[in-house]
Amino acid sequence: MAAAGVLQRVSGGLVRASCSPRSAGQLVLWSRGFATSSSSNGQDSWFKSLFVRKVDPRKDAHSNLLTKNEESNLYKIQFHNVKPECLDSYNKLCEEVLPSIHADKYYPCELVGTWNTWYGEQDQAVHLWRYRGGYPALTEVMNKLRQNKEFTAYRKERGKMLLSRRNQLLLEFSFWNEPVPREGPNIYELRSYQLRPGTMIEWGNYWARAIGYRQHNREAVGGFFSQIGSLYMVHHLWAYKDLQSREDTRNGAWQQEGWDEVVYYTVPLIQQMESRIMIPTKASPLQ
Repeated sequence: MAAAGVLQRVSGGLVRASCSPRSAGQLVLWSRGFATSSSSNGQDSWFKSLFVRKVDPRKDAHSNLLTKNEESNLYKIQFHNVKPECLDSYNKLCEEVLPSIHADKYYPCELVGTWNTWYGEQDQAVHLWRYRGGYPALTEVMNKLRQNKEFTAYRKERGKMLLSRRNQLLLEFSFWNEPVPREGPNIYELRSYQLRPGTMIEWGNYWARAIGYRQHNREAVGGFFSQIGSLYMVHHLWAYKDLQSREDTRNGAWQQEGWDEVVYYTVPLIQQMESRIMIPTKASPLQ
């Protein structure tokens, strides 16, 4: 009888609210007020369950669920848009400075690869760095480089050649290989996906299975997702002998049972995507 009385009063209240000139926002406030007063009587738990969606509490961050927890590698990707007439000078300058930082154990960082964009955004340089030790290693490198006169001069000279630059801090997916130096010649494809917010875990679940379809020609180099910069951004890095090899390898994936299903379910997660074909520079460990 008590439940029936509550429902009767609620129904009457909703009818009165719908006939009154109050806004929808006011109706919500009235409903919340009713729920608060009723909860004191312990009679509304069943009623609130009709309107309040229950959300399971998260126990961990996306980054901890998707990365290799036993390792704490942080990556930085840099995109430098160079003045067209300065690209050769820019490459030469980078070849003189970046390998020395990579080889010096004083800096806890490694140059993973450095490229020029061939197809995609023109006159662009892309650099990928790895910091073993995560954010503390990044901070240590930045502080030490501020005291490096050669690097300070490099940045000053480099600034004269650039139109714009941007960067992102990334973590690597646990199910991808860690990028390691490889011999060339190769071309590299950087496929960048802007995901819909809230879909990173779903993307990771599908690609944890999908990566198995893309290992046959050693084309998978690395997979990353952003932490700082443009968020919900995923980067997949692939290596091919040439453009025809890329075409043949990608077509071959469609012949494997299950690949079509992965594409079907991951495409709706994407807001925007971009592909760059890149050529490694002389200084790149990934050739």
